[in-house]
Amino acid sequence: MADGPTINTIAERAGVSIASVSRVLNGLPTRQETVRKVMAAADELGYVRNAVARSLKSRRTHQVAFAMADVGNPAYLAMLREIQPVLKAAGYRLVLHSTDAVVADEIDVLHSLGERYVDGLIMSPLRVTEAHLEMLAAARAPVVIIGSVPDGTRVDNVRADSRTGVRLAVDHLYSLGRRRIAMVNGPLDTVPGAARGDAYREALRDLGVPYDEDLVQIGDFYRAEGGRAVAELLARVPDVDALLCANDLIALGALDVLRAAGRRVPDDVAVVGMDDTDLAAASWPSLTSVSLGSAERGKAAAELLLERLQGGDRGPRLVTVPPRLVVRASTMGAEYENAHRPAGDESASRTRTDLTKEDA
Repeated sequence: MADGPTINTIAERAGVSIASVSRVLNGLPTRQETVRKVMAAADELGYVRNAVARSLKSRRTHQVAFAMADVGNPAYLAMLREIQPVLKAAGYRLVLHSTDAVVADEIDVLHSLGERYVDGLIMSPLRVTEAHLEMLAAARAPVVIIGSVPDGTRVDNVRADSRTGVRLAVDHLYSLGRRRIAMVNGPLDTVPGAARGDAYREALRDLGVPYDEDLVQIGDFYRAEGGRAVAELLARVPDVDALLCANDLIALGALDVLRAAGRRVPDDVAVVGMDDTDLAAASWPSLTSVSLGSAERGKAAAELLLERLQGGDRGPRLVTVPPRLVVRASTMGAEYENAHRPAGDESASRTRTDLTKEDA
């Protein structure tokens, strides 16, 4: 084999057709199992990856990256569960990257698209800087952003409507007679922190409730940090009767602190989270939360990226996923939850009542 392996010998070793080998080596969408067989045969025959790369007219890798701030956050896991099957069915492997919300790391991920280690990228940044926008404009591969970007940014974008989500939460707490509604937020220099903070202020204004800076505590989007922020808030304003938390992890930290302080939920303090993750339903008491459609956003992002990868020629698209308020025991009590449990369901962790904004 002086001239090295050929398409014919790779096809024979892989047990597939010559046409299938050609499709794989030319980076065309192919069943994942076929891609695996062809690449394994190429490796066995000494058709090294550099040689393969030279033969790829489109330099396809059949890999897509998903870059998120925190791989341990269940909101991102919900996205992942929807992203992977969409891409896998089209013959793409998914590469995960947790950036810890470090801007430099995210910029590096965008820059590395020029090295073609993946065919496309789904990214969910907490902060969107000028450097992000410059790299997105120069991106060498298709990118979809989960999260808000400035209007006019030429990139496919999937957003949550967290402003409406905050309003649903505040309206719900107000309807229950709560008037000392505090907010525990993440950093205000993040996209979700800024949007949710502004929405809280607007929701109070529309209800005729004066905004009180003492009722706002800034922490971070993690359970331990959320708990510390809640403890500081309660030490300053102990008469709080409701907590709106900027995500479920903060809300779980709030439940920890309230339990340790002997404060009853929801009798003394009602608690609402955001994201409606699996942890919200499994907590004790179960957590009322605003679903921001993490799964729906993940699926929409994967479909937009796949359309680009398959040659879709169109302008940038914006998809906005509407929120839902999911009412559980942390605002309405166990009696309410038991009364609204689906017939035959003995697990309180699966009890949920979805409300639209009008219902709330």
